[in-house]
Amino acid sequence: MGLLTTIRKEWFIIGIVLVILLAKLEPSIGVKGGPLKPEVTIAYVAVSLIFFNSGLSLKTEELTSALLHFRLHLFVQSFTLIFFPLAVWLLLKLLALTAIDQWLLRGLQTVSCMPPPVSSAVILTKAVGGNEAAAIFNSAFGSFLGIIVTPLLLLLFLGSSSSVPFSSIFSQLFMTVVVPLILGQVCRSFAREFLERRKPPFGTVSSAVLLMIIYTTFCDTFSNPNIELGPISLLLVVLIIFSIQVSFMLLTFVLSTRAGSGFSPADTVAMVFCSTHKSLTLGIPMLKIVFEGYEHLSLISVPLLIYHPSQILLGSILVPTIRSWMTTRQKGMKLTTLQQI
Repeated sequence: MGLLTTIRKEWFIIGIVLVILLAKLEPSIGVKGGPLKPEVTIAYVAVSLIFFNSGLSLKTEELTSALLHFRLHLFVQSFTLIFFPLAVWLLLKLLALTAIDQWLLRGLQTVSCMPPPVSSAVILTKAVGGNEAAAIFNSAFGSFLGIIVTPLLLLLFLGSSSSVPFSSIFSQLFMTVVVPLILGQVCRSFAREFLERRKPPFGTVSSAVLLMIIYTTFCDTFSNPNIELGPISLLLVVLIIFSIQVSFMLLTFVLSTRAGSGFSPADTVAMVFCSTHKSLTLGIPMLKIVFEGYEHLSLISVPLLIYHPSQILLGSILVPTIRSWMTTRQKGMKLTTLQQI
């Protein structure tokens, strides 16, 4: 009974391990063009399902309130599209003195210029119980903003220019993010009483979709012939990426929880994930466009291919810890409020 209880409680962590193992054993199933067709099932169906699910589960007043949380939005967008690229640029000035491949270092800079993803930050925020509405807004808005800002950042830091297909990327984001979210809200307005009475497992559905995203992402990573690096170079890149992620998550946590910040624990959760996550879905197409014809495109792409699964993996592992912190903090705030009354 104890084992079953543990499995039920930790099924998501167990699921992560299993899908990574499956991706390693047979990556051809989940790669682009494979039997699962992730270019359709993930890029369109899974992302649309995530935002339809969010629209269905979110109270309209919560979503409206999140849109007006300007300080939170300003923090997230400034951190991910201004501070992040500048901080990595300074770090790379130091790393340029080492023996690490210079094209890999350029790849790290491209990672820093990418917009937030439209799925993982939202799912992880929801899994913790954070401000999901704020996560949705910032992930979607950041992705739209990134269509314009990311190519400009790449031009500024790397000196590369290109013609980015704004209309096709914009239409894809609109159809997979905005439309499903609105449809979810419309369906909620008709089924509000049923949803509040039955309380469907929205979080479980989102977590299951995330496992599918993790699986296909690792299938791409394990099957990509371009990740043929020496073990030392690869290990150094992985260590640098995890160090950046952990450092920036800690930084956003400290800044958003400092005295007088005005952010709630739920806000902090959304800020930690949205500010530090980067989009592979938008990133890889942009890299292929910006660096079209580059002999070293494969090496430039490696850091982003590593960053994406590692951010999901790290975030998923931290979910129980962050959830425990948020719950404790919220109870403490309620107790303080009652004592003041």
